[in-house]
Amino acid sequence: MNWLESLRRLTPADKAVLITVTTVRGSTPRGAGTRMLVTANNQYDTIGGGHLEWKAIASARLWLAEATTVNEEPRHIDLSLGPSLGQCCGGALSLCLERVDCWSYADWQNKLLTFQQEQANLPHLYLFGAGHVGAALVNILQQVPCRITWVDERDHLFPTDLPANISTEATDTPEAVIANADKGAYFLVMTHHHGLDLILSEHILRQPDVAWFGLIGSKTKRARFENRLQERGISQAHLESMVCPIGIHGINGKEPGVIAVAVAAQLLQLWAKPPTLSAISTPTIKSEVKL
Repeated sequence: MNWLESLRRLTPADKAVLITVTTVRGSTPRGAGTRMLVTANNQYDTIGGGHLEWKAIASARLWLAEATTVNEEPRHIDLSLGPSLGQCCGGALSLCLERVDCWSYADWQNKLLTFQQEQANLPHLYLFGAGHVGAALVNILQQVPCRITWVDERDHLFPTDLPANISTEATDTPEAVIANADKGAYFLVMTHHHGLDLILSEHILRQPDVAWFGLIGSKTKRARFENRLQERGISQAHLESMVCPIGIHGINGKEPGVIAVAVAAQLLQLWAKPPTLSAISTPTIKSEVKL
C-alpha cells in the first residue's frame, strides 16, 4: 500500500506519523511534496532511502513512543545530505512530521480533501486492455505517481489487490469511458481484438483535449488503421497525433514485460513535462464506412 491508501485505512486509535518533504535545496533523493507514513512497525512509501530516511523514521518512532494530546503541533527537521548523513547528494531538505492520531476530525477531513486534490492533478491514463502487456504495464505504473483507469470487458482479468490510484471498468461499451474521460488525459489502446482497437481509436481521435494517444501495433497495423480511419472522416492531421508503434526507441523486444518497460518509459518522458491540451480536437465527421 502507498502512504495515502494506508492513511485512509487508519482508525482513530492507530498511532502514525506522516512525513512530508517540504523544501529542497540542491540535489536530493526526492522532491518537495514527497510523503511517507510511519507506524511503530511499518513504513509506507519512501522519501529517498539511505541514512536520511533512517533518521526520519527513527525520529518518527521516538515521537510515537511519547505521550501526546489532540492538536499536537507538527515537528520540523532540517537536514544536510553531506558527510554527516553519509550521503553524497550534497543538497539539503526540510521535513515536516505530523502525528496523525492527534488530528481532530476537522483536520482529518481537510487533510484528506487536500490529498485528494493533489491526486486529481496527477497524470490520468486510460488503459484499454487487460491482457499480458496491459497487466505488465499496470504492474510497473502502480509504483508511479499517476492515476489509471483500466478498461476491459473481461473483469476476471483484473487483479483484486490493486492500489487506490488504479480503478477498473469492466464494460462492453468502452466508448462511453472515452466520452466521459477527463480533459488532458492520456489514452493507450491494447485490446485483444483489432476491430475493437479501431473503434476505440476512432472515438479517441474524435475526443477534444487529449494529451496523448498510443496504439499498440506494428507499422503495418498503423497503415491499415490510417486508411480505415480516413474513410471514417479522421483527418491526416489527427492521424499524425496517433502514436503507433508505441514505446521508446531502442527497445525492440516483443515480450510483454519488455513492451511494458518501453511504454512506461515513454509515458514517464511525457509526464515529465506539462501536457499540451487540444493535441487532438474534434474532426469533421464524414459518412461512415463499415469494416
